[in-house]
Amino acid sequence: MIETDVLIIGSGIGGLSTAIKIAEARPDLSITVLTKTIEGESNTRYAQGGVAAVWDVEVDSYTKHKEDTLDAGDGLCDEKIVDIVVSEGPDRVQDIIDWGARFDKKKNDAGEYDLAREGGHSEKRILHYKDLTGWEMQRAVMAKTDEFPNVTIYEHYFAIDLITQHHLGHSVTRLKRDIQCYGTYALNKKNNVIETILARVTVVATGGAGQVYRATTNPVIASGDGIAMAYRAKGWTENMEFVQFHPTSLYHPGGDNPVFLVSEAVRGFGGILKTKEGEEFMHKYDERKSLAPRDIVARAIDNEMKIRGEDCMYLDCRHLNQEDFIAHFPTIYDKCKSIGIDPMKDMIPVAPACHYMCGGIKVDELGQTSIQRMYAVGECTSTGLHGANRLASNSLLEAMVFAHRIAADVLPKIDQWSIQKGIPDWNAGGTTDPKEMVLITQSIKELKEIMSSYVGIVRSNVRLKRALDRLELLYHETEEIYNTTTISPQLCELRNLITIAYLITRSARLRKESRGLHYTTDYPEKVGFVQANVI
Repeated sequence: MIETDVLIIGSGIGGLSTAIKIAEARPDLSITVLTKTIEGESNTRYAQGGVAAVWDVEVDSYTKHKEDTLDAGDGLCDEKIVDIVVSEGPDRVQDIIDWGARFDKKKNDAGEYDLAREGGHSEKRILHYKDLTGWEMQRAVMAKTDEFPNVTIYEHYFAIDLITQHHLGHSVTRLKRDIQCYGTYALNKKNNVIETILARVTVVATGGAGQVYRATTNPVIASGDGIAMAYRAKGWTENMEFVQFHPTSLYHPGGDNPVFLVSEAVRGFGGILKTKEGEEFMHKYDERKSLAPRDIVARAIDNEMKIRGEDCMYLDCRHLNQEDFIAHFPTIYDKCKSIGIDPMKDMIPVAPACHYMCGGIKVDELGQTSIQRMYAVGECTSTGLHGANRLASNSLLEAMVFAHRIAADVLPKIDQWSIQKGIPDWNAGGTTDPKEMVLITQSIKELKEIMSSYVGIVRSNVRLKRALDRLELLYHETEEIYNTTTISPQLCELRNLITIAYLITRSARLRKESRGLHYTTDYPEKVGFVQANVI
């Protein structure tokens, strides 16, 4: 058994920024961070484009950033949250700069940042480090975390379930208003022992759930663990139907998992979407053409692919300056060259891929979930910022703003909370080692096919019903395995992915309109009355 003052599940920018803020203010508190692989492996490090913040106030403003965010969110953003993130964002970016993060600067004596513009933004406001911004920000927060002796990072610890009154034998339902979180049961992957980790307060920072789809830019760890655990603990989730598909992943048949991301910043830099014949097509869908928001671009590419019966469209960068392109996008250039594509001579083949969850665990403006003593931060949350569609590069900003706010709320409260006594150890009685791992691996493949075929960019009532029917069968098969065999990371991830798939599909069925990232052929128009889907 491990006891700690603060438990943080996840080691991306949201989790580690929260740890830093609390550790800095209270050196006397013990802070435990769990990561199911190694510390640096997170959704954060895969973010290429950058972080959006109003930096050049002579041409940009909070009002412009807010309007861009609201426009992308398509009527479902919480304006109060948008105001908070946009106005507090520059200070949080300055924090990470102070912690050592490097962002590209212009080649002049003034040392000004080389701000970029991405789809949906009216001004240049994206701070970036080449095309490795997430990697650089992850590096900075990891280095800063190392400065605090009261922060302990446990690698290869897989959180299985959140501990609540349910584990004390009490009845817990989703309508219960006083559910409390006491910590988590976690599988120590080094010795295969399930440990009880108790805390005065728990912060869930587990990232996204892209692995629920066949093609995703998310790392293999992105299996929606935090959202699924919160749902099983009877916490509230919100807006799970809004799954952002990045319009331009590198199309490479039989290639990588995750698929390689061709950043939105490439289009902001001047890249133009074209057909195989070299014809532009985005003017048919939006007056902003290749700089339209992601939902519009992804649906446009998907539609052109279906009309033409082709597997991809193309991003034309041949007209761009080679030296500048390589300086801004060295990773993208090297990746293309490695598979025989020269972006300066060849158009880059691209196709949409699951990229970001706009919904998640419902939290308030302080990052507090519907479960007491439990906060959540980052992509696993639904804060109200993104609404029906995330504006490019707002996600890293959101994580830093809410990490700061969670720390500010926890610090004056934590002394009134104590470690819960009487929590039983994990009961593995009556289980045996799984004899056929193929049952788990094949179910994961089936799940990805179901979601990609029926709950993708374009949906319908028939597709959604078929998905729910198939998911119910997978759920029962998996629960039988879970109840009779010993726990493994693969089994836990499958179980979590099925929960995520169910939440996405059920939320999609509840929305009888098309809005933002959710498009259904049965209800192609928006309705006048707008509300979030809370499950």
